[in-house]
Amino acid sequence: MKVLSKIFILSVILLFVSCTKRNPLVSGPKILHVPLSGEISTVDPANSYDTISASIIYQCYEQLYQYHYLKRPYTLEPLLAKSLPEITNNGKTYTIKIKEGIKYHDHKAFNGKVRFVKAQDFITQIKRLAFIPTQSNGWWLFDGRIVGLNEFRNKVKSNFELFQKTEVKGLSAPDDHTLVINLTETYPQMLFSLAMSFTSPVPLEVVISENNILNRTIVGTGPFKLESLNLLSEVILNKNPEYRDAFYPKQGDRMANIKGLLEDAGKKIPFIDGIKFSVIKEAQTRWLNFRKKNIDLLVIPKDNYTSAIDPSGKLTDELKKEKVKLQVFPTLTYWWLGFNMQDKILGNNKNLRLAIAHAVDVTKYIQVFTNNIGLKSNSIYPPGIPGYDPSSKLPYEYNLEKAKAFLTKAGYPDGKGLPALNYDVRGTSATNKQQGEFIKTQLEKLGIQVNVILNTFPSFLKKSKNGKLQFWQDGWALDYPDAENVLQLLVTKNHSPGPNSTYYSNPKFDKLFNELKKLSEGPKKHKLMKEMEKYILEDLPWVMQYFARNYILHHDRLKNFRHSDLIYNHMKYLEID
Repeated sequence: MKVLSKIFILSVILLFVSCTKRNPLVSGPKILHVPLSGEISTVDPANSYDTISASIIYQCYEQLYQYHYLKRPYTLEPLLAKSLPEITNNGKTYTIKIKEGIKYHDHKAFNGKVRFVKAQDFITQIKRLAFIPTQSNGWWLFDGRIVGLNEFRNKVKSNFELFQKTEVKGLSAPDDHTLVINLTETYPQMLFSLAMSFTSPVPLEVVISENNILNRTIVGTGPFKLESLNLLSEVILNKNPEYRDAFYPKQGDRMANIKGLLEDAGKKIPFIDGIKFSVIKEAQTRWLNFRKKNIDLLVIPKDNYTSAIDPSGKLTDELKKEKVKLQVFPTLTYWWLGFNMQDKILGNNKNLRLAIAHAVDVTKYIQVFTNNIGLKSNSIYPPGIPGYDPSSKLPYEYNLEKAKAFLTKAGYPDGKGLPALNYDVRGTSATNKQQGEFIKTQLEKLGIQVNVILNTFPSFLKKSKNGKLQFWQDGWALDYPDAENVLQLLVTKNHSPGPNSTYYSNPKFDKLFNELKKLSEGPKKHKLMKEMEKYILEDLPWVMQYFARNYILHHDRLKNFRHSDLIYNHMKYLEID
């Protein structure tokens, strides 16, 4: 997911669970409390592209496909679809059968009647991605890929009446439970796209009723439904009493068996009665609540790491006595410093970017802000995706002498004549402030002055989406395990409001991307990956920092938990003992 781009903005999501107190706004005693590290940017599946909004949306909206909860490598399986698609026409036609009797949550547009999912609802949502006023972060998925969709976009523009009436040649519904998608070319990642929130079905009558503004309402088919919403403070979801019969997985991989994650195999889900998401920015507050056993799941805050983990990397005896468990997970999330390549100062001066690349002590940053949990990057590709090369090396390192030399080449010896740079951070917490001050202090050693700008998370996303950032820390949690999902962050056509927040543009890179996106995994694709990486390391829109790993604590009473930064609809599987 994107940090905006998901931009993709990654946020740590911690789960609070209370087994004894009954929330008056949520029915039932098994309430999952989920604090979020920043404000909620949206609950519209057409625009959700960050981990905070995803944690809410995926509990309420469903897609044609989902990742199997207990299998690794990741395996897609039907969710609203009856089966995997029939793929014909040399990989360009997808025919998908949809389950019958799938009920939507109630909405005024249904006039008190039960509304079932139809194939046309998926078409409506894909049209929303193309409709310019939606300003969808998911448009990049299908831009130029579905027959007639770009023509639809250009014809309809901002006319809502035309949006409703105009059909897309490559999208059809022969009947209510058959969806046919015709592509302009082969697209191996298509199935991944149909598992993303962007492609959740939405009824046209809801879109009309809400005037295409779905930022404050949720009308999905999922196991939880919206009870109340305040984007700045909290969201409350109730268990959906009309949810169809769905069951906990009966199979899993070796790790699932070892960890006892199949004890509820075959039982009807969801197990919990509701979820309360609360915006709680400070990590220390979460830690204190965890120690009081008011919180069952916690990504260890950096300031409390030594209180939780001993020098050997294991749980402290104190936490063991409290029956706390530790799970360590590799992730598909990684971080870098981003430059706006359209910025007159940074974008036009590679030597200035090189000076910054050599001036920031990434090793120290990892030590200070991840307690050495983060793995220093060696590539623009994270471990865990096919084609990642562990022997790759970056062409820059922390070296102040080289940094000063590049700054002189840039025309700003000792920083003289260089205006102060704006470094935007993605939140207002103490940690956000410390991260900004770290970068500021590092660059001041060269004579570069930095203005650290604090933003609420939605404000940061808005700036990123509108190209208003100059210099910032960016991050990405992969939408799917494929190099194409990394490289699409850097192609010209994905300039904001797409995921290319740096506005990087290189025709040679774009040409190679158009070749790579059509390839299945194999030597040819991996060769292209290396060629494309060379352009990024040469042009330097990114300065790589680290690959994330999560150390997660949880109490015994939380059952069935298995972390994944690809599987966001996991709360339906959780149980509170």
